Amino acid sequence: MTERTEDGAGRTPLDRSFFDRPVLEVAPDLLGRVLSRTTPEGTVSVRLTEVEAYAGELDPASHSYRGRTARNAVMFGEPGHAYVYFTYGMHFCVNLVCGPEGTASAVLLRAGEIVEGTELARTRRNGSPDRDLARGPARLCQALGVDRALNGADVCVPGELAIEDGAPVPAGLVRSGPRTGVTSAHDAPWRFWVEGEPSVSPYRRHTPRRRPAGRRGQG
Repeated sequence: MTERTEDGAGRTPLDRSFFDRPVLEVAPDLLGRVLSRTTPEGTVSVRLTEVEAYAGELDPASHSYRGRTARNAVMFGEPGHAYVYFTYGMHFCVNLVCGPEGTASAVLLRAGEIVEGTELARTRRNGSPDRDLARGPARLCQALGVDRALNGADVCVPGELAIEDGAPVPAGLVRSGPRTGVTSAHDAPWRFWVEGEPSVSPYRRHTPRRRPAGRRGQG
């Protein structure tokens, strides 16, 4: 793939129309794209290797299934924005909003390969092996330095958080299967990943357990 140079050249931001499509079209098409996070410490970029689709109010595993709340309001807005949530009292996860306004569908970014800013990512991840730097949605956010302050960020324009074209993955390498660890609709084959990529996280089938209200679904 084309690496970004020091002045940011080499990759092109994705247009908003990319996200203004059904979530099951957008999700596999995000594989191979590059999410970049810029802070005063520097820029870290991750090439996406694993994602999950959530189909809004039609999907019982989605945060927006029961309608709009203060927490999930970004999901109901313009496509191409980041929906960042806090889970299990310790982790952040980032989604990219898809479809027309009001549909509340989004793609959870589950894993990726660090392609820029590896040393900074290692520092944030306490020296984890490179394949584990962004292997899982919480690790991905930690490596990038993504937190709730970026909830609502427009990823289609230059800024602190941006999504760029990267290199689309050949269709023959894209795999799909059940989503990981969700409590509802857990057999829907809406997790997509790149075959053979070491950064893809291990599949965990849902195991029933008691969880705090409002923290179901989306990884």
